[in-house]
Amino acid sequence: MSSAEPRKTVHLAAHFPGVNNTTVWSDPASKSQIDFESFVHLARTAERGLFDFFFLAEGLRLREHLGRIHDLDVVGRPDTFAVLNALAGVTEKLGLAGTINSTYNEPFELAKQFASLDHLSGGRAAWNVVTSSDAFTGENFRRGGYLEHADRYRRAAETIEVARALWDSWPADALVIDRDAGVFARNIPETRHRGAQFDIAARFVLPPSPQGHPVLLQAGDSDDGREFGAATADAIFTGHGTLEAGRTFYADMKGRLAKYGRGPDELKILPAATFVLGDTATEAEDRARHIRYQQVGPQTAIAFLEQVWGRDLSGYDPDGPLPDVDPSGDVNITRGRVRHAKDPRAVAEAWRAKAEAEKLSIRELIIEVTARQQFVGTPAEVAERIDEYVQTDAADGFILVPHLTPGGLDEFVDRVVPELQERGSFRTEYTGDTLRDHLGLRHPRHRTSVHEGARAL
Repeated sequence: MSSAEPRKTVHLAAHFPGVNNTTVWSDPASKSQIDFESFVHLARTAERGLFDFFFLAEGLRLREHLGRIHDLDVVGRPDTFAVLNALAGVTEKLGLAGTINSTYNEPFELAKQFASLDHLSGGRAAWNVVTSSDAFTGENFRRGGYLEHADRYRRAAETIEVARALWDSWPADALVIDRDAGVFARNIPETRHRGAQFDIAARFVLPPSPQGHPVLLQAGDSDDGREFGAATADAIFTGHGTLEAGRTFYADMKGRLAKYGRGPDELKILPAATFVLGDTATEAEDRARHIRYQQVGPQTAIAFLEQVWGRDLSGYDPDGPLPDVDPSGDVNITRGRVRHAKDPRAVAEAWRAKAEAEKLSIRELIIEVTARQQFVGTPAEVAERIDEYVQTDAADGFILVPHLTPGGLDEFVDRVVPELQERGSFRTEYTGDTLRDHLGLRHPRHRTSVHEGARAL
């Protein structure tokens, strides 16, 4: 990047901790995962830091490990829409992103829920579209069972197709306010859709929202998932965190857009990342090591290993060597969590080679192989590293995952954001009102007259 070129803007989002073992819930500084004030604290901290959006993950079933509730993670939280709609009332600019499953929800309902959130928040809604292919989750729902891997993306694509048709269904002259005649709406056409998944004839209940469509996020990494993201998403939530892997993924995703008539700026790449700060690099490294040992305790280390080996390994010392037995192939030892790979034996072989080469115990190995992208250093060092990713096309920004609820983001906002602003890579104020404004995404349809009429009601 030459000095004459303008710097790319770093996009940042805040992931509410929980629903995984990244959260150090046992730390004395950790507070409630359910109290509304926890959500308010993190959201207001993110808005104070001028972040693009606040992000909620979601699970549809409590995980089980060896037939018991997996109690090593933080699990469960209030309903996503309830939380985000409540946060809309206590924030002003911050985007509000919810993870909602397209496999077990219907498109009309989803279209209405997200359009409602977008109206109530003034154009700040985002939908992280996820799918599910496991029968374990399906047991919680009426139709049960599961969808094959490819079918779940077909259903997701059709869900989005229907939702977009509903969001776009009101024409510009749909809303007429004539109090003398007693007329406030007309010309609302019926949306008809007949496909493999849905057969719908509906008049949508809401006018276009401030953004036209909520921002769509997606996180699939298979080839089907990448194609789905390139065709439909506004942003990709990815785990490709290293600089080299990030550049490869970034180039691949941006390169897929042209076939769908999209330009490179129409899709943002936002890897998940953690961070640890210190007054010196050494202090930061020491803190990072302490946090990782909190996140991967002895029980957690053995549980992760059991997911690959497919057998009870409770008799093994987490501070000792890896088992000398081969994986059993039991894919059901942990239910409700994505498996590491389809070939457990290949994973076990790779892990053994790594452990032997680096002289790692079970716990040390699991700490290595389960780590997210992590920025560790002084505030200036962390800002420089984040900026490097963005300026060299390894990412458009990051979804930050603090390890503490709800104060884990405070130090980043206080110490790293000013460094990014000093570098000229991060906003010093919000310049728009909607999440599309924050992300630099175009409005899907410009029909101001309808939206303004709706606001007049």
